[in-house]
Amino acid sequence: MSHLTVHFDEIATIVLDRPPQNRIDDQMVDELAEAVAAIERSDVRAVLLRSEGENFSFGGDIMGWPDASIQSLRERFDYYMSVFNRFERLPMPVIAAVQGLCFGGGFELALRADMIFTGESATFGHPEQSLGIVTVLGGIYRAAERAGRSRAAEWALTSERVPAATMERFGIVNRMVPDAELLQEARAFARKVAQGPTRAYAAHKALLRAWAVGGVSSADEAMLDIAMPLFETDDVRRGLTSAVNALKAGKPRPVLDFKGR
Repeated sequence: MSHLTVHFDEIATIVLDRPPQNRIDDQMVDELAEAVAAIERSDVRAVLLRSEGENFSFGGDIMGWPDASIQSLRERFDYYMSVFNRFERLPMPVIAAVQGLCFGGGFELALRADMIFTGESATFGHPEQSLGIVTVLGGIYRAAERAGRSRAAEWALTSERVPAATMERFGIVNRMVPDAELLQEARAFARKVAQGPTRAYAAHKALLRAWAVGGVSSADEAMLDIAMPLFETDDVRRGLTSAVNALKAGKPRPVLDFKGR
């Protein structure tokens, strides 16, 4: 039985489907890798990550961890990290819709999305401190990238359950909506951005990665190599031409139907 599925229509929708806790295990990560590969081969221009059941994910399936060797655990976490990072680097907008509890590896997966939508009753947390371990899939520093070092350190050190409203206030969550409207709002937003200049958004993602690695100077060095190929795309040619024509005619710039190419 599948633990994760992917569906394609106007967007790609990845669904964690191992309720009630949607624990992340080897099978789910294998299926996530297959889903990412299918998205990379497709022509979809936005991705929605969501889950079945009341909770987004309690995190990793720890049942076999106590009896596993350090080497096997290292290999497992290295593989999980590589798949999560491949998901994070998809060249299109990725939106996560989070409900219920979002802990541990589930939180670390949601942090790979570009934007997080959440229901009002959702709670987030790094339970690793209660086990004596760390956020092995990069959660603490991805939280710090969004919310700042001191806040991320507090959440990781205390393993407290943090409500959605707090996560929105500190920039982890982009939008908090009523629980009953979460999927509708997240899906509508994903479909909207899928109609935009998604090649340009892919470039912005690449620039943000360069900034995260090396700061502003690193992003500046990468800027033109990333940005200039956009000027050869149909979207930019049409966009610039329509803007110039509107300016010459003294008319408002028209809203374009971008094609992502």
